[in-house]
This record gives sequence, C-alpha cells and structure tokens, in this order.
Amino acid sequence: MLCVDDHAVIIEGLKAQFSLDPSIRCIGSLSSAERLVEEVGRLKPDLVLLDIEMPGPDAFETADRLRHMHPRTRVVILSAHIRDGYIDAAFKCGAWGYFAKSDELSAIISGIREVACGRDGTFVLGPKVKKRCRPVVPHATGVRPSPPLRRVPAGPSDARPVTPLSTLSMREVEVLRLIGKGLTRNQIASELSREVKTIDGHQKRIMRKLNVGSRSDLMRLAIREGLAEA
Repeated sequence: MLCVDDHAVIIEGLKAQFSLDPSIRCIGSLSSAERLVEEVGRLKPDLVLLDIEMPGPDAFETADRLRHMHPRTRVVILSAHIRDGYIDAAFKCGAWGYFAKSDELSAIISGIREVACGRDGTFVLGPKVKKRCRPVVPHATGVRPSPPLRRVPAGPSDARPVTPLSTLSMREVEVLRLIGKGLTRNQIASELSREVKTIDGHQKRIMRKLNVGSRSDLMRLAIREGLAEA
C-alpha cells in the first residue's frame, strides 16, 4: 500500500498500525498527489490510501488518472471531512472506498482489508461516512463511470452511495448554490429567470430533502459543502 497525506503524523500513525497487521504492508508515502501516478507506476501498489485536501493536483482528478493508467491499483479516500460532494466525487472518480480520519483505526484497517480482498466492486464506506449516506442504489440508476478493463466486473452489491445532496435535482442544486452565496429569493428568481413562487417551491423541496429547518441553515450547508464557491 502507498499512503498519500500531507500530515506526517497521520502517515506515521498509519504505518505503525499497519506494521501490526502482516496482511498489510506500507511500501511508501507521499505528501501530495503531484508524483502519485509516477510512483504507482514504479512501486505498483495494490492499494493507495489518498487524502483529498493537500497542496498540488486535485486528488479526485489524480484518482481518475490512476483508474485508467493503473487499473490494478485500488484507491481508498481517507479524509478529515465528510461532505456529500466529496463522497460523490470519490465514487465517480473510481475510488473503492471512503473513510473519515476520525474513524477508529481498527475500522479503517478492516475497510482497507475489505477493499483489498473484495472482488465484487463494492464501494466501501467507513462507519461515520456510512451514517451520512442513505441506502444505496444500483449503478444502473447512478452515474459511476464504467470500471477499467482489468477491474473485476461490478456485482449486484456495487452501488452508488446516496447522500442527501445527491437527491437534489440540478435546478435545486443551483438554487442551493445561490442561497449559499447570500442571494435573496427575488435575486435568485432574477438570476434564473423564474418566478419568485417557483424559487420558493424549490427551496421548500430542498429543505424537505435535506431535512433542514430554515433558510439560514441551508446557507450554512451550502457553504460547508463548497457550493457557494462554485
């Protein structure tokens, strides 16, 4: 396994934990994804444990490159953040799992072993990430890219995790994004060339789907998910 994280303490802690498990061997580490594709080509690890908020190239784009260039290597996301957009992006880029750094190390180790040994293409979630997601739906109704040629074909258990944010329509996401930017209902209606009552209807559906009780909570959620930066 190759560990990629810009926090040396995290990497050393993981290495120490992995050393106690003979089935997992850490063969290297990187502090960014900048040379990740090249290092995977050189070291040929079975698995890459990848942080997603580091200096340098976008981790999701790099994971997607790995999926095509080194399809035998499986990527597992390990992040300090549990965001709907991150979980969805991890799935779309071909990662095999998503874990929170706040998960117990034993749960992370168990999940890594499940990814390494799994042959049905299951997208493995850490305990805290799993709590964020709703029951999964088959890929037939999802949008995950086709797996690489050398990857074992996905089985019935290979499914897209459904986060609250992923239940929104494209229009609802756009309305939520504008709410996050601080626009009023009148300004959003003008921006999208819609009636104010139409925007009100979108907002009510968004609040219901996300189980949010107020517009200010919607604004905070949009900011937390990074929608206000788009």
